[in-house]
Amino acid sequence: MGTHVALLRGINVGGRTLPMAELRAIVEAAGHEDVKTYIQSGNVVFTAAGAAASDDELASAIEAGIEERLGMQVPVIVLSKDELAGAVEVDPYPADEDPRFVHYIFFAQTLGAADVERVAAAQASVAAKGKKGRDEATAIGRVVYLHTPDGFGRSELSVVLLKVGKQVPVGTARNRSTVRKLLDLLG
Repeated sequence: MGTHVALLRGINVGGRTLPMAELRAIVEAAGHEDVKTYIQSGNVVFTAAGAAASDDELASAIEAGIEERLGMQVPVIVLSKDELAGAVEVDPYPADEDPRFVHYIFFAQTLGAADVERVAAAQASVAAKGKKGRDEATAIGRVVYLHTPDGFGRSELSVVLLKVGKQVPVGTARNRSTVRKLLDLLG
């Protein structure tokens, strides 16, 4: 048993609704305990039931539960408390930066060298086009850290990274405030 966070991708946006009460019920039906959701963007913390399962196994079980109960295919990324704490620990951007301007894009697996190169190329392509902005991206392990001091919605780099995201494994983004709150909820 261990504490984990499940991050769902692309729900409660664009008409794709998954009520948090339903999400809690799905995770509880899988036998997990201490299930709590945080905000409506698909964040659920829980204590895993029984024998130690891998992040991939836990994610697959939650995905299957969502599809079975609601008929929706939703990518899920699961991290242990230690993995989430490690991601926060190596965050390369200033600790005093407004947490709304630092995003963590989590992936199911560690990014390979080619994926890291694509992230660097995305940043270089924005700079080469002379686009305004001070955005930066850094890939470490299974996280791409995105610093958008002018705001995520104004970020040219975020748009390019979303296109790059179609060439790398599926990821899901959370801002630093949300990540810190999830870590607090994990205890």
